[in-house]
Amino acid sequence: MKFKCAAMVIVMISPLVSASEFDSVKAKLEAAMQADVRTEQETARDPNRLPIETLEFFGLRDDMRVIELMPGGGWYTKLLAPVLQENGDFYLAIGAERVLSSLSSVAGFENVKLTAADASLNRSQGGYALSMESLEVKDADMVFTFRNYHNFSVAGRMNMNEKVFDALKPGGIYAVVDHTRRHMEPGSGENGRRVDPVLAIKEIQSAGFEFVDFADLHYRAVDELLLEVGRPTVTGQTDRWTLKFRKPE
Repeated sequence: MKFKCAAMVIVMISPLVSASEFDSVKAKLEAAMQADVRTEQETARDPNRLPIETLEFFGLRDDMRVIELMPGGGWYTKLLAPVLQENGDFYLAIGAERVLSSLSSVAGFENVKLTAADASLNRSQGGYALSMESLEVKDADMVFTFRNYHNFSVAGRMNMNEKVFDALKPGGIYAVVDHTRRHMEPGSGENGRRVDPVLAIKEIQSAGFEFVDFADLHYRAVDELLLEVGRPTVTGQTDRWTLKFRKPE
């Protein structure tokens, strides 16, 4: 009976401890979301992309060593950099030169570092072929890629997953979000920027990762998974899978 009571106490306390650990991150994210560096177009996407909830699910802390892959225009970069500015380390990798150049002179972004600068992306049938020896970072706590997994060919994804595995410390997290494709659906002109989540799990596990959890934060019933993600009737409301992986201890 005593054991059962103790177990119940642990179950009840654990989520509170986790939430407490995220409090400082949440405060910094809320401040970053209001920063002048963000455009009106970027802030308009907040209710759909749910950055606070997404980063809490992945377990972001402000003292982590973090890598963001293919940051694009820097939507998440503008949120992650301020969180990690004081206590963490933040790196951008793969096609990151443009966004880093645009932010390097902005206060709060001075410590963002470029890594894997020699990575090359060559468009081929089925997506980008990625040429990269390593991410040039060791013992990272977390690697993010937001809505980029679909950009790569099978070989490119496998290379990326392997290099992420090498860059992470044991117990490190690989955080992946992308647009949903129907399971086992053949490629077409309408689903090229979508990925079957079952296939993604299989590929990432084959690189050595453990599958930890998924979140339904970005489930969108309005998206019937029939149209290209840029179509006016679906853009901004695509169904996305949110998957969390761990490098084994």
